Amino acid sequence: MKTQAAVAYTGQPGFKYETVEIEAPRPDEILVRVLGVGLCHTDLVFSSGAAPYPFPAVFGHEGSGVVEAVGADVTKVKPGDSVLITFRSCGACDRCETGDAAYCRTMPLLNYTGRRTDGTSAISNEAGPVSSNFFGQSTFAGHAITYERNVVKVDPSLPVEIMGPLGCGIQTGAGAVMRSLAAKQGSAFLVTGGGSVGLSAVMGAKIQGCATIILVEPMESRRQLAKELGATHCIDPTATADVPAAVRAIAPMGVDNALDTTGIPAVQAAALACLGSKATLGLVGVSAPGTPMPGDVNTVMTFGQAVKGIIEGDSDPDEFIPELIGHFKAGRLPFDKLVKTYRLSEINEAIAAQHHGECVKAVLIP
Repeated sequence: MKTQAAVAYTGQPGFKYETVEIEAPRPDEILVRVLGVGLCHTDLVFSSGAAPYPFPAVFGHEGSGVVEAVGADVTKVKPGDSVLITFRSCGACDRCETGDAAYCRTMPLLNYTGRRTDGTSAISNEAGPVSSNFFGQSTFAGHAITYERNVVKVDPSLPVEIMGPLGCGIQTGAGAVMRSLAAKQGSAFLVTGGGSVGLSAVMGAKIQGCATIILVEPMESRRQLAKELGATHCIDPTATADVPAAVRAIAPMGVDNALDTTGIPAVQAAALACLGSKATLGLVGVSAPGTPMPGDVNTVMTFGQAVKGIIEGDSDPDEFIPELIGHFKAGRLPFDKLVKTYRLSEINEAIAAQHHGECVKAVLIP
Protein backbone atom coordinates (compact mmCIF):
# COMPACT_ATOMS: atom_id res chain seq x y z
CA MET A 1 0.00 0.00 0.00
CA LYS A 2 1.03 3.62 -0.42
CA THR A 3 1.61 5.96 2.51
CA GLN A 4 3.24 9.32 3.17
CA ALA A 5 6.65 9.50 4.85
CA ALA A 6 9.42 11.93 5.77
CA VAL A 7 12.46 10.58 3.91
CA ALA A 8 16.10 11.49 4.55
CA TYR A 9 18.58 11.55 1.67
CA THR A 10 22.38 11.51 1.66
CA GLY A 11 23.85 14.98 1.65
CA GLN A 12 20.48 16.72 1.81
CA PRO A 13 19.57 18.61 4.99
CA GLY A 14 16.26 17.86 6.63
CA PHE A 15 13.57 15.54 5.30
CA LYS A 16 11.49 15.29 2.14
CA TYR A 17 7.79 14.54 2.62
CA GLU A 18 6.76 12.11 -0.11
CA THR A 19 4.73 9.06 -1.07
CA VAL A 20 6.29 5.64 -0.46
CA GLU A 21 5.18 2.04 -0.79
CA ILE A 22 4.99 -0.12 2.34
CA GLU A 23 4.67 -3.90 2.21
CA ALA A 24 1.95 -5.98 3.82
CA PRO A 25 3.07 -7.53 7.13
CA ARG A 26 4.93 -10.83 7.00
CA PRO A 27 3.93 -13.62 9.44
CA ASP A 28 5.89 -12.09 12.35
CA GLU A 29 5.06 -8.45 11.55
CA ILE A 30 2.44 -5.87 12.50
CA LEU A 31 1.14 -3.02 10.35
CA VAL A 32 0.37 0.08 12.42
CA ARG A 33 -1.42 3.22 11.25
CA VAL A 34 0.69 5.89 12.89
CA LEU A 35 -1.18 8.54 14.89
CA GLY A 36 1.88 10.33 16.24
CA VAL A 37 5.66 10.03 16.53
CA GLY A 38 8.08 11.86 18.78
CA LEU A 39 11.06 13.71 17.34
CA CYS A 40 14.20 12.46 19.10
CA HIS A 41 17.81 13.66 18.93
CA THR A 42 18.82 10.14 17.88
CA ASP A 43 16.73 10.50 14.71
CA LEU A 44 18.67 13.66 13.88
CA VAL A 45 22.06 12.05 14.60
CA PHE A 46 21.35 9.22 12.17
CA SER A 47 19.64 11.35 9.52
CA SER A 48 22.59 13.77 9.49
CA GLY A 49 24.97 10.97 8.50
CA ALA A 50 26.90 11.23 11.77
CA ALA A 51 26.24 7.51 12.31
CA PRO A 52 26.61 4.94 9.52
CA TYR A 53 23.25 4.12 7.95
CA PRO A 54 22.01 3.32 4.41
CA PHE A 55 20.16 6.13 2.62
CA PRO A 56 17.53 7.05 1.61
CA ALA A 57 15.84 6.24 4.89
CA VAL A 58 12.71 6.64 6.97
CA PHE A 59 13.58 7.23 10.61
CA GLY A 60 11.30 7.71 13.61
CA HIS A 61 11.33 5.51 16.71
CA GLU A 62 8.79 6.98 19.15
CA GLY A 63 5.65 5.98 17.31
CA SER A 64 2.10 5.25 18.44
CA GLY A 65 -1.04 4.35 16.59
CA VAL A 66 -3.64 1.71 15.79
CA VAL A 67 -2.96 -1.82 14.56
CA GLU A 68 -4.36 -2.29 11.04
CA ALA A 69 -3.14 -5.80 10.22
CA VAL A 70 -1.09 -8.59 11.77
CA GLY A 71 0.87 -11.50 10.37
CA ALA A 72 -0.25 -15.09 10.93
CA ASP A 73 2.21 -15.66 13.81
CA VAL A 74 1.26 -12.56 15.81
CA THR A 75 -0.80 -13.16 18.97
CA LYS A 76 0.02 -10.17 21.21
CA VAL A 77 -2.18 -7.63 19.41
CA LYS A 78 -5.04 -7.60 16.93
CA PRO A 79 -6.41 -5.10 14.41
CA GLY A 80 -8.00 -2.15 16.20
CA ASP A 81 -5.68 -2.23 19.22
CA SER A 82 -4.05 1.06 20.24
CA VAL A 83 -0.31 0.68 20.74
CA LEU A 84 2.88 2.58 21.32
CA ILE A 85 6.08 1.35 19.71
CA THR A 86 9.48 1.08 21.38
CA PHE A 87 12.86 -0.42 20.50
CA ARG A 88 13.12 -3.96 19.16
CA SER A 89 14.75 -6.89 20.95
CA CYS A 90 14.97 -10.58 20.14
CA GLY A 91 13.35 -12.03 23.27
CA ALA A 92 15.56 -15.13 23.12
CA CYS A 93 19.08 -14.13 24.22
CA ASP A 94 20.34 -14.20 27.80
CA ARG A 95 19.90 -10.45 28.22
CA CYS A 96 16.26 -10.52 27.09
CA GLU A 97 15.52 -13.54 29.24
CA THR A 98 16.74 -11.71 32.36
CA GLY A 99 14.73 -8.53 31.69
CA ASP A 100 17.59 -6.56 30.09
CA ALA A 101 15.96 -6.10 26.68
CA ALA A 102 17.76 -2.77 26.19
CA TYR A 103 21.02 -4.73 26.03
CA CYS A 104 19.74 -7.45 23.72
CA ARG A 105 22.68 -9.27 22.10
CA THR A 106 21.26 -8.46 18.66
CA MET A 107 20.28 -4.84 19.41
CA PRO A 108 22.38 -3.29 16.58
CA LEU A 109 21.15 -5.82 14.00
CA LEU A 110 17.50 -5.35 14.89
CA ASN A 111 17.51 -1.57 15.32
CA TYR A 112 20.28 0.13 13.35
CA THR A 113 20.75 -1.56 9.96
CA GLY A 114 17.79 -0.17 8.01
CA ARG A 115 16.78 -3.65 6.93
CA ARG A 116 15.03 -6.78 8.13
CA THR A 117 17.34 -9.57 9.24
CA ASP A 118 17.10 -11.09 5.75
CA GLY A 119 18.41 -7.85 4.20
CA THR A 120 15.11 -6.63 2.75
CA SER A 121 13.32 -3.35 3.44
CA ALA A 122 9.61 -2.94 4.07
CA ILE A 123 9.57 0.47 2.33
CA SER A 124 10.37 1.54 -1.21
CA ASN A 125 9.86 4.46 -3.57
CA GLU A 126 10.07 4.83 -7.34
CA ALA A 127 13.88 4.64 -7.20
CA GLY A 128 14.00 1.42 -5.15
CA PRO A 129 14.35 0.34 -1.50
CA VAL A 130 14.18 2.94 1.26
CA SER A 131 15.73 1.96 4.59
CA SER A 132 13.12 0.95 7.14
CA ASN A 133 13.10 -0.96 10.45
CA PHE A 134 14.76 1.90 12.35
CA PHE A 135 14.38 0.70 15.94
CA GLY A 136 12.14 -1.94 14.36
CA GLN A 137 9.55 0.66 13.26
CA SER A 138 10.49 3.73 11.10
CA THR A 139 7.45 5.75 12.18
CA PHE A 140 8.13 9.04 10.38
CA ALA A 141 5.33 7.82 8.14
CA GLY A 142 1.60 7.30 7.95
CA HIS A 143 2.09 3.54 8.41
CA ALA A 144 4.84 1.39 9.86
CA ILE A 145 5.84 -2.25 10.04
CA THR A 146 6.82 -3.42 13.51
CA TYR A 147 6.98 -6.53 15.73
CA GLU A 148 5.47 -8.07 18.84
CA ARG A 149 8.51 -7.23 20.99
CA ASN A 150 8.17 -3.57 19.93
CA VAL A 151 4.56 -2.89 20.77
CA VAL A 152 2.84 -2.16 24.07
CA LYS A 153 -0.95 -1.88 24.24
CA VAL A 154 -2.34 1.50 25.27
CA ASP A 155 -5.75 2.31 26.71
CA PRO A 156 -7.56 3.96 23.76
CA SER A 157 -9.13 6.48 26.16
CA LEU A 158 -5.66 8.02 26.59
CA PRO A 159 -4.22 10.52 24.07
CA VAL A 160 -2.67 7.76 21.97
CA GLU A 161 -1.16 10.20 19.47
CA ILE A 162 1.31 11.58 22.07
CA MET A 163 2.15 8.31 23.85
CA GLY A 164 5.03 7.33 21.54
CA PRO A 165 7.78 9.21 23.45
CA LEU A 166 7.19 6.80 26.33
CA GLY A 167 8.88 4.27 24.05
CA CYS A 168 12.24 6.08 24.04
CA GLY A 169 12.90 9.57 25.41
CA ILE A 170 10.60 9.44 28.42
CA GLN A 171 11.53 5.90 29.42
CA THR A 172 15.21 6.74 28.95
CA GLY A 173 15.13 9.71 31.32
CA ALA A 174 12.70 8.34 33.88
CA GLY A 175 14.16 4.84 33.64
CA ALA A 176 17.70 6.11 34.20
CA VAL A 177 16.60 7.36 37.61
CA MET A 178 14.05 4.71 38.50
CA ARG A 179 15.80 1.61 37.14
CA SER A 180 19.41 2.16 36.06
CA LEU A 181 20.48 4.29 39.03
CA ALA A 182 17.61 3.27 41.32
CA ALA A 183 17.81 6.59 43.15
CA LYS A 184 16.87 6.26 46.81
CA GLN A 185 14.23 8.20 48.68
CA GLY A 186 15.77 11.24 50.34
CA SER A 187 18.85 11.23 48.09
CA ALA A 188 20.38 14.09 46.10
CA PHE A 189 20.11 13.88 42.30
CA LEU A 190 21.68 16.02 39.55
CA VAL A 191 20.59 16.24 35.91
CA THR A 192 22.61 18.05 33.25
CA GLY A 193 20.51 19.10 30.27
CA GLY A 194 16.82 19.97 30.35
CA GLY A 195 15.54 18.44 27.14
CA SER A 196 12.87 15.74 27.12
CA VAL A 197 15.23 13.13 28.57
CA GLY A 198 16.53 15.44 31.30
CA LEU A 199 13.07 16.66 32.30
CA SER A 200 11.82 13.07 32.32
CA ALA A 201 14.67 12.33 34.73
CA VAL A 202 13.45 15.19 36.92
CA MET A 203 9.98 13.61 36.99
CA GLY A 204 11.50 10.20 37.69
CA ALA A 205 13.54 11.62 40.57
CA LYS A 206 10.40 13.10 42.08
CA ILE A 207 8.62 9.75 41.75
CA GLN A 208 11.57 8.11 43.53
CA GLY A 209 11.27 10.60 46.39
CA CYS A 210 14.64 12.29 45.95
CA ALA A 211 14.93 15.15 48.45
CA THR A 212 17.20 17.32 46.31
CA ILE A 213 16.71 17.46 42.53
CA ILE A 214 19.09 19.81 40.70
CA LEU A 215 18.89 20.66 37.00
CA VAL A 216 21.69 22.38 35.10
CA GLU A 217 20.20 23.94 31.97
CA PRO A 218 20.89 27.19 30.06
CA MET A 219 17.32 27.84 28.79
CA GLU A 220 15.22 29.76 31.29
CA SER A 221 11.93 28.33 30.02
CA ARG A 222 13.16 24.80 30.61
CA ARG A 223 14.42 25.67 34.08
CA GLN A 224 10.99 27.07 34.91
CA LEU A 225 9.30 23.93 33.58
CA ALA A 226 11.67 21.77 35.61
CA LYS A 227 10.54 23.54 38.78
CA GLU A 228 6.92 22.70 37.89
CA LEU A 229 7.90 19.06 37.34
CA GLY A 230 9.75 18.61 40.63
CA ALA A 231 13.21 20.17 40.50
CA THR A 232 14.15 21.74 43.83
CA HIS A 233 17.02 23.79 42.36
CA CYS A 234 18.02 24.96 38.88
CA ILE A 235 21.39 26.29 37.77
CA ASP A 236 22.08 28.38 34.69
CA PRO A 237 25.55 27.29 33.52
CA THR A 238 25.93 30.43 31.40
CA ALA A 239 25.66 32.56 34.55
CA THR A 240 27.65 30.27 36.85
CA ALA A 241 31.45 30.24 36.65
CA ASP A 242 31.84 27.03 38.66
CA VAL A 243 28.94 24.58 38.33
CA PRO A 244 30.40 21.94 40.72
CA ALA A 245 30.82 24.63 43.38
CA ALA A 246 27.24 25.77 42.84
CA VAL A 247 26.00 22.18 43.19
CA ARG A 248 28.02 21.64 46.36
CA ALA A 249 26.57 24.83 47.81
CA ILE A 250 23.25 22.98 47.61
CA ALA A 251 24.54 19.47 48.43
CA PRO A 252 27.79 19.95 50.44
CA MET A 253 28.66 16.25 50.47
CA GLY A 254 28.01 15.92 46.76
CA VAL A 255 25.08 14.31 44.99
CA ASP A 256 24.28 10.61 45.26
CA ASN A 257 23.57 10.24 41.53
CA ALA A 258 23.99 12.39 38.45
CA LEU A 259 22.72 11.95 34.91
CA ASP A 260 24.24 13.64 31.87
CA THR A 261 21.89 14.00 28.91
CA THR A 262 24.07 16.37 26.86
CA GLY A 263 26.94 14.19 25.65
CA ILE A 264 29.26 17.21 26.03
CA PRO A 265 32.62 16.17 27.56
CA ALA A 266 33.05 19.35 29.65
CA VAL A 267 29.53 18.96 31.06
CA GLN A 268 30.16 15.29 31.84
CA ALA A 269 33.39 16.19 33.67
CA ALA A 270 31.56 18.85 35.68
CA ALA A 271 28.81 16.38 36.61
CA LEU A 272 31.41 13.87 37.77
CA ALA A 273 32.96 16.57 39.98
CA CYS A 274 29.60 16.98 41.71
CA LEU A 275 29.47 13.37 42.94
CA GLY A 276 29.80 12.41 46.57
CA SER A 277 31.42 9.18 47.73
CA LYS A 278 29.91 5.90 46.44
CA ALA A 279 27.96 7.96 43.88
CA THR A 280 27.25 7.18 40.23
CA LEU A 281 27.25 9.27 37.06
CA GLY A 282 24.90 7.91 34.39
CA LEU A 283 25.54 8.75 30.74
CA VAL A 284 22.72 8.88 28.19
CA GLY A 285 23.76 11.80 25.98
CA VAL A 286 25.25 10.83 22.60
CA SER A 287 28.88 11.99 22.35
CA ALA A 288 31.15 12.29 19.33
CA PRO A 289 32.88 9.02 18.38
CA GLY A 290 36.12 8.55 20.29
CA THR A 291 35.10 10.72 23.24
CA PRO A 292 37.05 9.53 26.32
CA MET A 293 35.37 8.69 29.59
CA PRO A 294 35.15 11.70 31.93
CA GLY A 295 37.16 12.22 35.06
CA ASP A 296 40.30 11.23 36.86
CA VAL A 297 40.77 7.52 37.57
CA ASN A 298 42.35 8.10 40.99
CA THR A 299 39.49 10.33 42.11
CA VAL A 300 36.89 7.82 40.98
CA MET A 301 38.78 5.03 42.75
CA THR A 302 39.41 6.98 45.97
CA PHE A 303 35.74 7.87 46.45
CA GLY A 304 34.29 4.61 45.14
CA GLN A 305 32.46 6.36 42.35
CA ALA A 306 31.10 4.80 39.17
CA VAL A 307 30.38 5.91 35.61
CA LYS A 308 27.52 3.97 34.00
CA GLY A 309 26.39 3.89 30.40
CA ILE A 310 22.61 3.71 30.05
CA ILE A 311 20.46 2.67 27.09
CA GLU A 312 16.67 3.12 27.12
CA GLY A 313 16.65 3.48 30.91
CA ASP A 314 17.45 -0.24 31.26
CA SER A 315 13.81 -0.76 30.34
CA ASP A 316 12.01 -4.04 29.89
CA PRO A 317 9.19 -2.39 27.89
CA ASP A 318 6.37 -4.82 28.64
CA GLU A 319 7.00 -4.23 32.34
CA PHE A 320 8.23 -0.64 32.57
CA ILE A 321 6.08 1.19 30.03
CA PRO A 322 2.79 0.13 31.70
CA GLU A 323 4.34 1.38 34.97
CA LEU A 324 5.05 4.75 33.33
CA ILE A 325 1.52 4.88 31.91
CA GLY A 326 0.22 4.29 35.44
CA HIS A 327 2.27 7.23 36.71
CA PHE A 328 0.96 9.37 33.83
CA LYS A 329 -2.65 8.49 34.64
CA ALA A 330 -2.04 9.36 38.31
CA GLY A 331 -0.52 12.73 37.42
CA ARG A 332 2.97 11.81 38.62
CA LEU A 333 4.52 11.78 35.12
CA PRO A 334 2.92 14.72 33.26
CA PHE A 335 5.10 14.34 30.18
CA ASP A 336 2.34 15.90 28.10
CA LYS A 337 3.63 19.25 29.44
CA LEU A 338 6.73 18.71 27.29
CA VAL A 339 4.79 18.05 24.08
CA LYS A 340 3.94 20.32 21.18
CA THR A 341 2.37 18.78 18.09
CA TYR A 342 3.20 19.44 14.43
CA ARG A 343 2.09 17.84 11.19
CA LEU A 344 4.52 15.23 9.88
CA SER A 345 4.78 17.34 6.72
CA GLU A 346 6.15 20.12 8.99
CA ILE A 347 9.00 17.97 10.29
CA ASN A 348 11.72 20.40 9.24
CA GLU A 349 9.95 23.27 11.02
CA ALA A 350 9.54 21.06 14.10
CA ILE A 351 13.27 20.27 14.13
CA ALA A 352 14.09 23.99 14.04
CA ALA A 353 11.56 24.75 16.80
CA GLN A 354 12.93 22.03 19.05
CA HIS A 355 16.51 23.19 18.40
CA HIS A 356 15.66 26.77 19.32
CA GLY A 357 13.82 25.77 22.48
CA GLU A 358 10.36 26.65 21.23
CA CYS A 359 9.26 23.20 22.37
CA VAL A 360 10.81 20.41 24.43
CA LYS A 361 9.34 17.39 22.65
CA ALA A 362 7.86 17.75 19.19
CA VAL A 363 5.31 15.08 18.29
CA LEU A 364 4.56 14.72 14.59
CA ILE A 365 1.02 13.88 13.50
CA PRO A 366 0.74 12.21 10.03
